[in-house]
Amino acid sequence: MIKEVLLQELGEGIHSVEVSEVRVKPGDHIKKDDVILVAETEKASMEIPSTTTGIVKKVLVKISDEVEPGSVLVTVEAVEGEDSKVDPEKSAPEPETTESKPPKKSEVPEKSTAEPEATDSEPKVPETATVEAPASPQDPPPSAPPVKSISTAPPLASPAIRKFGRELGVDLDRVTGTGPKGRILKPDVDAYIKMQVQRAQSGLLTGISKPKMPEIDFSQWGEIERIGLNKIRRITGETLQQSWQTVPHVTQYDEADITELESFRKEQNSLNSGDSGKLTLLPFIMKAVVAALKAFPDANASLDSTGENLILKKYFHLGIAVDTPQGLVVPVIRNVEQKSLRELSAELADVSERTRSRKITPAELKGASFTISSLGGIGGTWFSPIVNTPEVGILGVSRAAMKPVFQENGEFVPRLILPFSLSYDHRVIDGAAGVRFTQFVSGMLSDIRQLLL
Repeated sequence: MIKEVLLQELGEGIHSVEVSEVRVKPGDHIKKDDVILVAETEKASMEIPSTTTGIVKKVLVKISDEVEPGSVLVTVEAVEGEDSKVDPEKSAPEPETTESKPPKKSEVPEKSTAEPEATDSEPKVPETATVEAPASPQDPPPSAPPVKSISTAPPLASPAIRKFGRELGVDLDRVTGTGPKGRILKPDVDAYIKMQVQRAQSGLLTGISKPKMPEIDFSQWGEIERIGLNKIRRITGETLQQSWQTVPHVTQYDEADITELESFRKEQNSLNSGDSGKLTLLPFIMKAVVAALKAFPDANASLDSTGENLILKKYFHLGIAVDTPQGLVVPVIRNVEQKSLRELSAELADVSERTRSRKITPAELKGASFTISSLGGIGGTWFSPIVNTPEVGILGVSRAAMKPVFQENGEFVPRLILPFSLSYDHRVIDGAAGVRFTQFVSGMLSDIRQLLL
């Protein structure tokens, strides 16, 4: 019996994925739940399992194909209940037919992107290196046509609509379709153009186009190799570029004396050496940031699509990005204020492992209200992370180092100093508020007893 393995539904808001790896070929014996390919969304990679057991007859996808839920991935000569008794000689690859629906391939090239990171380190560094991550754009006001602020998937549109968009200079990635499955129709393009004209007239134009890169033949100077960016890197780069172009960035630099904190952390780990997970530095930073967000609620907010209202968030979900071979992916740790330091350490370890092994779900990558970008496990002193719109602030943490600190008695003593920075949206946070925020975080980390109050 020949069975078709279809791409299952991938979650709310995911209309298609890009194939990044194909792990089977005609003639391979596979079992149910064996991984047959790896696909990418705009933020994560995911392994796609087989839904049946048998011999692969045809593979209907290839790398870079864009496939939708319901598309046929492979056909399999199924052997029900006998994973180990399939005779490969009876299951040669079948010739090409037109019975199976091939996956839809994207007609529009993806945009570029880049994202955050996570690492581990023992004595005096944040254990998880993280960098800024994209966040979902705010919804437009009900009276305005919906407009995408970032590209999340190749647009669904007919060739005629694509041509129409090209002739008018409209980036269809920024148009929200109202047709079946989000397909873009001509009225959607008209509504998008009307909205952009209105915003331009009112000084609120936000759809800033990406600067065109010059065409350069680098081979004239020597040997070159062209390597395509995967979808995660392309989408991340697109999002960060738009954030940099649309948000007036300011970065405030500061330091925290974490000598006592580090001593306490090591002491607790030695007392609980039998526990499965160690107490890391990053949860202390997360707790200090949540305390600062409570004290300065504007930093835990977002501007609405008009730019005239501030949306204060009553939840504390922190984006913590993880460095993976495919790029930087940013899972979200929710309700940080409700969890203990050890619970946060265990959750960070679990989330980081699942992210690297491509087990993280799309839902776990959404909903952050603030981001911590820690590069301390890699090195460096200070850096200026990019705000992850629609968030209005991001904390950048660097490597802690022993430094001589002058005391009141006239002596210099060695202290463990943690450099960090706060990048913020100057439309929401002014310079004085930015300094107060970093001073608050510094105070919390320098005297962790305050975290108990």
